[in-house]
Amino acid sequence: MNAWPLLGVALVVVGFALRLNPLMVVVVAGLATGLFAGLPPDEVLRLLGEGVLKNRYLLLFVLTLPVIGLLERSGLREHAQAFIARLRAVTAGRLLLAYLALRQALSMLGLTNIAGHAQTVRPLIAPMAEAAAAKRSGPLPPRTRERLLGLVAGTDNVGLFFGEDVFVAFGAVLLIQGFLETNGIVVEPIRIALWGLPTAIAAFLIHGFRLSRLDARLAREAEAERAAPPGEGERS
Repeated sequence: MNAWPLLGVALVVVGFALRLNPLMVVVVAGLATGLFAGLPPDEVLRLLGEGVLKNRYLLLFVLTLPVIGLLERSGLREHAQAFIARLRAVTAGRLLLAYLALRQALSMLGLTNIAGHAQTVRPLIAPMAEAAAAKRSGPLPPRTRERLLGLVAGTDNVGLFFGEDVFVAFGAVLLIQGFLETNGIVVEPIRIALWGLPTAIAAFLIHGFRLSRLDARLAREAEAERAAPPGEGERS
């Protein structure tokens, strides 16, 4: 048994412990593992290239975070809040209801990565909802603000979870189709996806009803927290 390739694991541990560049550490460890395993250098480079090509879609997620960070540093959240503040008819409940409909409709078409927590909720929807609520109810107390931000994230989850079940090429739909086929039940994926439509509609109606009452609820909670003695609102 050749144990030399295991030195690549040690290189990763040492590199991360020394807080070196993660990309450099992984590449060096991969090269070392291949060479210690007796592979020629050109074969090691070929394997690394194949790994990058097979997982190149991950670059979209890797590049998303620094781009959003730069946008936020340039005032993206402040501009979003200022934009919502100029729209009189927009409230937090109406904004989240519109986002729920958009998120669920796109997920039904398989476009699940267009929106999401990192690229949409945190930099755009959350500050817009907060600005809309503050415009109606005044500055939100910390506890009410945290509840609103949690509901914003939950709205994205509801739209994605129940919308993607209707997409015919969704992994869960294909898994169900494969399981039924192994047990002698032949069902087209489109029929399985359509059976998820009633659940998606029910989820939209239930969560939409909650969002329709959001503005009045935020106003009551904000007023109650402001009227509460210091420290009592935090214990409730």
